[in-house]
Amino acid sequence: MTTDETTGGVHALGDGTGAQQSASTALLTDHYELTMLRGALQSGVAHRRSVFEVFARHLPIGRRYGVVAGTGRLIEALAEFRFRDSELDFLDRAGITDRATLEFLRGYQFRGDIWGYAEGDCYFPGSPILVVDGTFAEAVVLETIALSILNHDCAIASAASRMVTAAGGRPIIEMGSRRTHERSAVAAARAAYIAGFVSTSNLQAGLSYGIPTSGTSAHAFTLVHDTEKQAFAAQVAALGEATTLLVDTYDVAAAVRSAVAVAGSDLGAVRIDSGDLPVVAREVRDQLDSLGAEKTRIVLTGDLDEYLIAGLAAAPVDGYGVGTSLVTGSGAPTAALVYKMVAREDPNRPGTLEPVAKRSVGKPSRGGRKWAARELDEGGVAVRELVTEQPDPSDRGRPLLKPLIREGKVVGDEHLSAARERHQRAVAELPGHARQLSRGYPAIPTVFEPDYD
Repeated sequence: MTTDETTGGVHALGDGTGAQQSASTALLTDHYELTMLRGALQSGVAHRRSVFEVFARHLPIGRRYGVVAGTGRLIEALAEFRFRDSELDFLDRAGITDRATLEFLRGYQFRGDIWGYAEGDCYFPGSPILVVDGTFAEAVVLETIALSILNHDCAIASAASRMVTAAGGRPIIEMGSRRTHERSAVAAARAAYIAGFVSTSNLQAGLSYGIPTSGTSAHAFTLVHDTEKQAFAAQVAALGEATTLLVDTYDVAAAVRSAVAVAGSDLGAVRIDSGDLPVVAREVRDQLDSLGAEKTRIVLTGDLDEYLIAGLAAAPVDGYGVGTSLVTGSGAPTAALVYKMVAREDPNRPGTLEPVAKRSVGKPSRGGRKWAARELDEGGVAVRELVTEQPDPSDRGRPLLKPLIREGKVVGDEHLSAARERHQRAVAELPGHARQLSRGYPAIPTVFEPDYD
């Protein structure tokens, strides 16, 4: 089931029979998840209720906020987190599991609860963006799949959000497929769309998530024709006058003259992929206007990032295409999220949770089952991130944790457009300095009540 096909209804995370036809995600994990499971089954703590939390100790250097993305993909992955015969045979042959562990995995199904920040929302250091509540055995094996999805997608969405802000309302096309792993490209397109990109060049992302796709031609199309004008004529004949013609294969000024000569004043756009972009854009704008193509748009591509986009604010540009910087998180390819156990059932008081936390130097965590709210001032501007033990902090601000899975059933599916709209609202409620590209501290502080340390 894909995100754009769901309407928020409740459905089970599979039936545990292995009858699904799609590939299992169970071995997209680390070896030690299963050795911990094996040890827990042996010691008797495997079925002890435990709470794990995903959070970032810090944001990438200089960033003011992070963006939650990947939650919908994680839900999809959990639906296929099943150990079928092929996975079990491998684990047995490799000696990774014993008989008891194999039998547990054969019937594995997450039957607990998962809460999380909704996709598109912002987060800050310490924000509990995902809370997994189940038995230790159920929850511990989800660490790697949760982090691999969320670290990637949150990093991409966070970079994309900065680019959208820098663009100041000009549309941006995601076009990074050739600069990353083929499956990462699909996930990156999805994350960028949540953060405000208008379309993607990746067709699989269009099929899987309903994201608008766009694209016309590369330099090779011009080079295969005998003349540039011939190439333009062929493209216009195939795609119509509203197409975008790539004009920097040879001489930009000559290409613009040929483009208008072929398509007329109704030419949709020209794309410039190289050169001193601010200068070239102004020259092309003047030339288009002088040729009567005042409505023809100018799209810039070519190793753009948020800083270059911001530097083009005064240029006569109508849109951008971003690839490499987007799919690499613009210098921060991971969100540095971690998955830590924060509470366990008190053996002396069944049904009651007690906080637990690691005390490693430089890598501490805060114990306790947590909830979160974003506190706003009278003008609706965020002033702090409140992380509290209070289950319903709605009286303190906007509650942030939403139910995603309840007793093993998905309850948090939503259309991708909802995440996209949410992100616009979430960024709008941040203080103005949150949208600055200059290095700075997180836009709002994270406050823990009580301090779990």
